[in-house]
Amino acid sequence: MPVPAAPAHQAAAQNIKAPNHVPLVEVTRDGLVESIHYGSLIALKADGNTAMDAGEPDAPMYPRSSLKPLQAVALLKAGLDIPQELLALTAASHSGAKTHRDGATEILRLHGLTEAALGNSTDLPYGVAEREEWLRAGNGPTQIAQNCSGKHASMTAVCVVNGWPVEGYLHPEHPLQVLVRDTITELTGEEAAAVSTDGCGTPLFAHSLHGMARAYGRLAAADEDTNEGKVAHAMRRFPEMVAGEGRDVTALMRAVPGLLAKDGFEGLQLVGLPNGTGLAVKISDGGDRARMPVTVEVLRRLGVDGGSLDTLQSPPVLGGGLPVGELRAAQIFSN
Repeated sequence: MPVPAAPAHQAAAQNIKAPNHVPLVEVTRDGLVESIHYGSLIALKADGNTAMDAGEPDAPMYPRSSLKPLQAVALLKAGLDIPQELLALTAASHSGAKTHRDGATEILRLHGLTEAALGNSTDLPYGVAEREEWLRAGNGPTQIAQNCSGKHASMTAVCVVNGWPVEGYLHPEHPLQVLVRDTITELTGEEAAAVSTDGCGTPLFAHSLHGMARAYGRLAAADEDTNEGKVAHAMRRFPEMVAGEGRDVTALMRAVPGLLAKDGFEGLQLVGLPNGTGLAVKISDGGDRARMPVTVEVLRRLGVDGGSLDTLQSPPVLGGGLPVGELRAAQIFSN
């Protein structure tokens, strides 16, 4: 019996070769390099010229949750009109604190909806402290607690605003998702190389680090009265809504005025600077601990105030409860 052909977008993804990643972060223990995280990166100036790169930043990859600010721009295009704090939550991978859960519920309430309208997966709160508190209260996985609930609440809200069906809002050919796809293409300056489904259920488009850096530079430099600028301003004004207390993305935006930041599962870190520079980092093994050491090093080399970045150093490698090593940018950055 013949094997059914894979959908076109899946076949396209299967034909994409693995990128030529390079060492980006070293883990040391008493001076010996114990582990190495490989990856790729690019820092792109506002004029389109490359300020710094490593690995293969033009290779397609799935940006995961770093797409959320771009998705939020599409939602504003579609008529989303909510307070800035809730707009920041729309672009968030939140920790699941009460303020995050209440915010997602409020977006739904404002549009006559309940949690039953959500199509995202169920989960426990993402933040460690938030998850422990949630479990102590006897709660289990829910859609509101899941870290993408702000985005999904706003997606359902936009369906109400436009008279689109809420049911099926995650289908790739739903008018909402077509608008999202077109907006991401516009902001990145490139067509998606492949399409899949993200962990929360939304369509997921493959783009290059180059394209994502371009998009974040555009968002960070945009005038506040534009859709791009509205998203960036909301995220920078309410960084605790974009991630949460104790999260490095929130700390980074607080440390550097005007900086825009968003992480993504599988080792993604995106940054936009007010001068239009965009930075995109991908850790090839998906190691979350390696995102910030390389990001901080690149920001230093881009001239971002070193003092403001000192508080963002990665936690030390411990031995017997005492510091015996560190996560540091790899030797490629010493050249």
